[in-house]
Amino acid sequence: MTLVTVAALKKLTILAPSVILLVMAYLAIPHVAALPPPQHELALLSPYLFIGTGLVLSFAFSRGRAFFVLLLLAGFYWFFRTYLQHGLSDFLPRVVFQFLCLLIPLNITIFCHVRERGVFTLSGRMRFAFLAMQLAAVAWIIRYREDYGQVPLFFSRPFLDIPFISDSPVPQVAWLVAIIGFFLVLYRVVIHKSPIDSGLLGALVAVFIAFNTLTVGDFPLVFIAAAAFILAVSVLQDSHNMAFRDDLTGLPSRRALNEQMLSMGRQYTIAMLDVDHFKIFNDTHGHDVGDQVLKMVAKKIGAVKGGGRPFRYGGEEFTIVFPRRKMGDAIPFLEDVRSAISAYELSIRSKDRPKKAEDGKKKRNAGHGDKTVSVTISIGVAESSDSLRLPDDVIKAADKALYRAKSKGRNQVSK
Repeated sequence: MTLVTVAALKKLTILAPSVILLVMAYLAIPHVAALPPPQHELALLSPYLFIGTGLVLSFAFSRGRAFFVLLLLAGFYWFFRTYLQHGLSDFLPRVVFQFLCLLIPLNITIFCHVRERGVFTLSGRMRFAFLAMQLAAVAWIIRYREDYGQVPLFFSRPFLDIPFISDSPVPQVAWLVAIIGFFLVLYRVVIHKSPIDSGLLGALVAVFIAFNTLTVGDFPLVFIAAAAFILAVSVLQDSHNMAFRDDLTGLPSRRALNEQMLSMGRQYTIAMLDVDHFKIFNDTHGHDVGDQVLKMVAKKIGAVKGGGRPFRYGGEEFTIVFPRRKMGDAIPFLEDVRSAISAYELSIRSKDRPKKAEDGKKKRNAGHGDKTVSVTISIGVAESSDSLRLPDDVIKAADKALYRAKSKGRNQVSK
């Protein structure tokens, strides 16, 4: 397996919760169908329970994108329970279903690509208005069907004869919107690795399965509930990341390190890492370049081998924990990290750098490339022992070793 393949698989792990929940939803369908009538009636209310839970969580954590998609799910499920269970033969359920198939995937795609702005903020109120305008437009078309009846007829027209899609109750225009939306959301998930984006992708898949299985047993019930549950889980994941992951570098934060310290065994090694002369570098090149340096260092530290677990300790300091490893076993992996950072040349973006990558490449080939800088790190290492039983004691010992590395000339590992 190539390094590119491994990197791609790592990026796709963010999709794991959504995929697992969708598979579980599919496997749950026979069990839901086998429930006695009283329990089945209660199961019919489960989507509202999951939607309500997701709304409370997304409001509490100011996750407006998930909040508005959950509102759409609530509207879809209410309409399904009220009208769609009896089929699509009448004008009202048929037209509303067509617009639901078109607008819900479209809105999920849009909300995935907008910035997080909370729920009842100015941007949030504008998004409420955006959804209200869509609702008003659909109501207007239904109210004045004599004048606007051609609109739903256009959306329901089959343009291509494609197996399965032609037999689907979902209009082909909605299929096109959903497929384009799926790849746009998937691209954002791969690039940003955000739990909320992953949840929106899972909800898009779940709700589209519900559209296509509208009259197939308990499929709509289970998959609308799954869509809401996926979004609720994504809000919790995102909030956990906010608490335990450093925003700038993407590494686990000091709080995560403290949690790790509670579960250490008897044998482990801790390394403290510090960027050399970072304050001088920051004052010389500016905080933006300083942030670039910290991101680069974090990326190299994050690639540490030997089972090392990296953390951002604070400022320009980082920590790597090697569970169940002796210090002598961990040092070669730390040396690899140190040498990788010292050998890396970081390009500083010039003020007149072209926005297009091709123009920038031409400029560099002409000998007018961006200025490059390099940094080094010092590392102090300590391991647990009879005299250093507590993780805090090992961290203090590693910190003292770090100062020894500094005093010996920096850009080295000391123990």
